[in-house]
Amino acid sequence: MATVEQEQTVRAQARWVHSSARKARLVTDLIRGRSVPEARTILAFSQRAVARDVEKVLKSAVANAESRPDLHWNGDDLVIAAAFADEGPTLKRWRARARGRVARIRKRTCHITIELVQGTAPAAPAPERQRAPRQTEPTTESEE
Repeated sequence: MATVEQEQTVRAQARWVHSSARKARLVTDLIRGRSVPEARTILAFSQRAVARDVEKVLKSAVANAESRPDLHWNGDDLVIAAAFADEGPTLKRWRARARGRVARIRKRTCHITIELVQGTAPAAPAPERQRAPRQTEPTTESEE
């Protein structure tokens, strides 16, 4: 039997956040795979309101990693292994409309999860080299 060494992770989760999962995924995609200090900087300068909720979850995950007695990890040495936002329950409300009708209002929620591992962030991928346009020989008009 081959032994499989399982990498230790620390996780934090915020449930029933009052934002749609689609909006939260835009922010979590920005920080996935980055180091904790870099992710904090990105979240601090993000214009999206859900970035504050994601930042709270990140702070909680770092606190969990630093306070666990079996790990004692340093928060600046951690990398975000996984960051995702799942859909939560949708609150259904009604709004009165003209002629006795109603319109449905969907108040969406999401569950934000962040998992941290110890290690270094992978190097940023090198920008792809621009391929020079293919030069073709000038075409001559066919001889008749």
